[in-house]
Amino acid sequence: MTILYFTLILFLGAIFAGMLGSLTGLGGGVVIIPLLTLGFGVDIKYAVGTALVTSIATSSGAAAAYIKEGMTNVRIGMFLEIATTLGAVIGALLAVFLPASAVYIIFGIVLIFSGIMTIRKKNETPYLGKPSKTASLLKLNSTYPTPEGIKNYNVKNVAGGFSLMTFAGILSGILGIGSGSMKVLAMDTAMKIPFKVSTTTSNFMVGVTAAASAVIYFQRGQIEPVLAMPIVVGVLIGAFLGSKILMKINVSLLRKIFCFVIIILAIQMMYRGFEPSLVHWFPSVKFPKL
Repeated sequence: MTILYFTLILFLGAIFAGMLGSLTGLGGGVVIIPLLTLGFGVDIKYAVGTALVTSIATSSGAAAAYIKEGMTNVRIGMFLEIATTLGAVIGALLAVFLPASAVYIIFGIVLIFSGIMTIRKKNETPYLGKPSKTASLLKLNSTYPTPEGIKNYNVKNVAGGFSLMTFAGILSGILGIGSGSMKVLAMDTAMKIPFKVSTTTSNFMVGVTAAASAVIYFQRGQIEPVLAMPIVVGVLIGAFLGSKILMKINVSLLRKIFCFVIIILAIQMMYRGFEPSLVHWFPSVKFPKL
């Protein structure tokens, strides 16, 4: 395979990853890491480093459009970034001690969880009950645009959401995927923030979380510019396109297709992680190479 052909495939895959990351709030890493590891045999630690740069690009490409539309709650995003950034640094430091097989398995589990999250019942109704004292103190309650006009919503269980965000940051530092599914879960389920606000705020946060981990991966030499350059450009284009699509169409079918695809990828990633153990315990069996 020539360098030009390799770069073109990465570029097209990155556009697709950027669109999905923008539409689902999960970050482009859920596509980029399987593409690099399963498709091209790139070491997963380098794939994670590249995916962190990708997540920064996805967030940068989509966040500006969502903020302009008035969908993102910047105040909530900045507050919860304290938790995710701390978690991201912890996760990146822990990643040094994890074998590649463990990273594959954890990644597969998180992919399955992310797939389920994309098709579960969403919290589309604004919470108008009594907000928590912390939410009122920090002025986290806000409004967002809908086809019926501007709607108000209140925020509850700030402490629970903050705790989940710390865990999301740790996963981001280990896996390089932004952990958007965990961020959306924290805001949508725990804090009762409307789903579209949760998704767009997650996109806003992913870049800062990834940047905290990316510094550590860069210092280790695990961010390869040859891989990162076409992916970042493609992801920026895809994220911009995705942000435009989200405001205009119902993405229910897309989410179901996306769920099916990433669960297949998750099974492949987990198999890759378990493969060394299977070969050790069953030396006479010839296992297929993925």
